[in-house]
Amino acid sequence: MKQTFISKDFVIKNWTDISPFFDDLKNRTLHNLSDFQEWLQDRSDLECIIIEDACWRQINLTRDTTNENYKNSFHDFCTNIQPNLETEMNCLDKKIIEYQSYIEQLDKNLYGVYFKTIQKNLDLFREDNVILQSEISVLQQQFGQIASKMSITYNEQEYTLQQAAKFLENKDREIRKTVFTLMQDRRLQDKNALDELLNTLIKKRNQIALNAGFANYRDYKFIELGRFDYSVADCKEFHQSIQQIVLPLVEKIYTFKKEKLQLSTLRPYDTEVDIFNLPPLKPCADTEELIQKTKECVGSIDPYFGDCVQTIKDKNHFDLESRMGKAPGGYNCSLPVTGVPFIFMNSNLQFHDMITMIHETGHAVHSFLMSPLPLHGLKVYPMEIAELASMSMELLSMQYWDTFFKNPIEIQRAKILLLERVLSILPWIALVDEFQHWIYENPAHTIEARENKWLDLIKLYTPKVIDNEGLEEYLKIGWQKQLHIFEVPFYYIEYGIAQLGAIAIWKNYLQNPDKTIQQYKNALAKGGSNTLPNLYQTAGIEFCFTSTYIQPIVDFVSKELDTILKSVEV
Repeated sequence: MKQTFISKDFVIKNWTDISPFFDDLKNRTLHNLSDFQEWLQDRSDLECIIIEDACWRQINLTRDTTNENYKNSFHDFCTNIQPNLETEMNCLDKKIIEYQSYIEQLDKNLYGVYFKTIQKNLDLFREDNVILQSEISVLQQQFGQIASKMSITYNEQEYTLQQAAKFLENKDREIRKTVFTLMQDRRLQDKNALDELLNTLIKKRNQIALNAGFANYRDYKFIELGRFDYSVADCKEFHQSIQQIVLPLVEKIYTFKKEKLQLSTLRPYDTEVDIFNLPPLKPCADTEELIQKTKECVGSIDPYFGDCVQTIKDKNHFDLESRMGKAPGGYNCSLPVTGVPFIFMNSNLQFHDMITMIHETGHAVHSFLMSPLPLHGLKVYPMEIAELASMSMELLSMQYWDTFFKNPIEIQRAKILLLERVLSILPWIALVDEFQHWIYENPAHTIEARENKWLDLIKLYTPKVIDNEGLEEYLKIGWQKQLHIFEVPFYYIEYGIAQLGAIAIWKNYLQNPDKTIQQYKNALAKGGSNTLPNLYQTAGIEFCFTSTYIQPIVDFVSKELDTILKSVEV
């Protein structure tokens, strides 16, 4: 990142450190197009400094939620910097719109979405919401702090819930059942705390929407997320399509698993075990090996991808292993000043951790590819293209899994696991998304109503072959493990849209690898400068999630899965 307006080494201690830069930008007179472009660049430089500072505060807190200094640093940003920042950024947005004559002279193919987003921000801004947004930012992090303390003791050893999940792949059914029960009982201990946390968040989020003139937070959030290219109705059509088209295939997958495992009933703790009842796959021995093998694997797709992994390693921007006090989940955090993203996850060195690592590498490659774009605002990409980057990388990598597994049977087993997940995750995505629609369409709902709605949706989206009898107390809080509901509301259907797109990219790759990879890279390099239909078109696919589009896409995966299953003899 080249900077002229503010040093890249600038340290933010408090708001007064950065307020003079905002004063400069607000008061500067712009005489011509060149002045306007220089002003845009200076604003971008300032944004980068502030965003990187906020990112490091959040990274540190998620790495160690017990550290009081990290908590205080994050809370200080949310309460003392963020409110001022939102007000001042609104002033800068207003200044931009005043220069319509200059805007019209810039390349619409590069800047069109950027200026549309500026106008969207202006339309949504309300002074009454500034403090509410700050309060919500602090509250959202409480989920990670609560979840990071969840652990179980099994065989006299303590495990985080992320670590304990490995036992759900164990061949021994009694072990799976015991650990599953311990995990669910532990979640029940924090049921009330998480219920109250979401209640508080719903109330504040709903007030933000009302302040901005919206009927509910869902409608507000759709605009805030920049969902210019699809609607609430499109999401509800997606829900229906998943039920009608995908769920029967998932039912088939789990029925086959039940038969192969020779089980009279398939319980929730049976769904993760290998279909051939073999020991869990072990792609690597430690996190260093996970990094190295990932580098080799994605580097085989394209050498540039491997170079990206090496750059992150050289910068020491990996935190991969699960441990006590660490927030759950995984993410890639772009760092606009450093220029090298940070990858965070909770690895147990299981197969799904390998997939998570490849997934986050896809996000990281996206960050690197779009780095040449001139303004930070052009790099604020929609999540539908972000998840296309990561989910495509998962499928593209399959051809090179001999990096992780030397036994051909293990490679085929791994492919079966991923393709099963590709299909089985779609009903879960639709379930979580539909649940969130209901939550914010009915913001005054009771906890009991919320639990009942969740149970109703579970029945709607769960294959009938899975036997949940007697597990209602566990089932009704199943939504509490989904961090997106707490931390990034309505960020979830993007995974479904992107999964469909990733399958289409994989299909193209099998027919023409070189062309497909170049299209993939070209799309990611555009960041957020284009509309979603244009970004997907650049990637060589269609931005669509109607039933007529979904049917052939999932049929393709189903056929590939059947082919692999028939080829495996264990």
